[in-house]
Amino acid sequence: MDSTLPPLVQQMLQPEFYPHPVQEPIALIQTHVSFVFITGDWVYKLKKPVNFGFLDYSTLERRKEFCAQEIALNQRSAAELYVGVVPIIQTGDRYQLAEVGEAEASNGAVEYAVKMHQFPQENLMSARFDRGEITEAEIIELARVVAEFHRTAPTSDYINTFGEIPQIKVSFDENFQQTTGYIGGPQTQAQFDLTQSWTEAFFAENGELFQSRVTGGFIRNGHGDLHLGNICWLNDRPLLFDCIEFNEPFRFVDTIYDVAFLAMDLEARGRIDLANAFVNEYAERSGDWAGLALLPLYLSRQSYVRAKVTSFLLNDPAIPEADRAAAHDRATAYYRQAASYAQPRSGQVILMCGLSGSGKSTVARQLARQTNGIQIRSDAVRKHLGAVPLDQKGPQSLYSAEMTAKTYDHLLQLGLDLASRGETVILDAKYDRRALRQTVIAATQERELDLEIVHCQAPIEVLRDRLNQRTGDIADATADLLAAQVAAFEAFSNEERLWVREVDTARGGDLKLQ
Repeated sequence: MDSTLPPLVQQMLQPEFYPHPVQEPIALIQTHVSFVFITGDWVYKLKKPVNFGFLDYSTLERRKEFCAQEIALNQRSAAELYVGVVPIIQTGDRYQLAEVGEAEASNGAVEYAVKMHQFPQENLMSARFDRGEITEAEIIELARVVAEFHRTAPTSDYINTFGEIPQIKVSFDENFQQTTGYIGGPQTQAQFDLTQSWTEAFFAENGELFQSRVTGGFIRNGHGDLHLGNICWLNDRPLLFDCIEFNEPFRFVDTIYDVAFLAMDLEARGRIDLANAFVNEYAERSGDWAGLALLPLYLSRQSYVRAKVTSFLLNDPAIPEADRAAAHDRATAYYRQAASYAQPRSGQVILMCGLSGSGKSTVARQLARQTNGIQIRSDAVRKHLGAVPLDQKGPQSLYSAEMTAKTYDHLLQLGLDLASRGETVILDAKYDRRALRQTVIAATQERELDLEIVHCQAPIEVLRDRLNQRTGDIADATADLLAAQVAAFEAFSNEERLWVREVDTARGGDLKLQ
């Protein structure tokens, strides 16, 4: 047994410590702030007596308080896992677990542990990822769960104060201050300077954006640490656990903060396509495409904070040397990733065009994965504007001329705002009228944005079959609308054809950008 571990930790690695059967050997997982014991049916988590500024577990009373907070907060999204807080008492040199809720012994508790139901560690999304088991369909389901979690997450005037720039910047500034000692190690001076200067410029140039997030109700009591290691797949659905309990500014955050943590984690693992699927599904379900303007900032921040906490392991004498070497390599990669989001990018608009059933959304999804682009479907925009649930058929009024004009106007504005920030944006709609297309052409030329029009086609009988067989999609169009759509479609002008690429979706195969 490792003699550098505290005596309590050494005893908790022994089967006789527990008042219940255990599975041997008891596994110990260490983070920079906790010891986690895997015993078979139950998991126990001790908080290390550390103070990093942003996190203070230095006193017994604070550790007790934050154990209770951890239980209450995580029961919002993973009630099946969290049991309660267990006092630990001491007699002589021996430690003992009390029962959850049991009155503390007269000599008082000397420590507290969070008690959880143990789930198979192979169900962790991080473990499933390592085995190559995570599918895009699961990531899409995860995005829907996160969107619903955010929809019901509390907000208040107090929570909104954490959306003000001076409050947000506190953690960014602290991150940079606490990592200067790692320059020349896992961090380089050039990366540090680039990340810090770009971050400062982002805050300086986007005051209105941050204020709109506050007034729009997007500052919520969220998760704060949403990566694959804090999600398990249980009973055919994802459970979000181990949210931030120790620091309100890390949990009272913009909803995009949480989205960025998961997307960053997937990108760090080399699966930008899955990160793209998560971001696009989240935006569609929440209707918060405008919030994606913040995504690069928070992607960089989340990469940087993972680099920072991984760097802290380099100074922990309880961490074995081999693990410290691996931590150095991980920190290096995270610092590099954080700096990558600060690189300049050129925006682009891809305008999808075609009748219902022509495969526009399928092709748009392919292009989004290839380009890490943002796909914005008019069907989703229309329903969000009309306050109609995405999976519910809309009333006839949702398809009035007035609502259609409103939908296309909002679709274009979203696309222009994001493309002007360097994103590739895919406007996914019929765009059957020349005036609608000309408006996009004029707007992209005015902003000097690259434009491509992708016209999807298939024989009418193929379109009809697709629409008759369509299930589980948010689009409401049916085959009986095809004749009217064909008649209404206005051919491309010679000017428009400069940007048009024709795609026959009946032939199958993947479309690739040139």
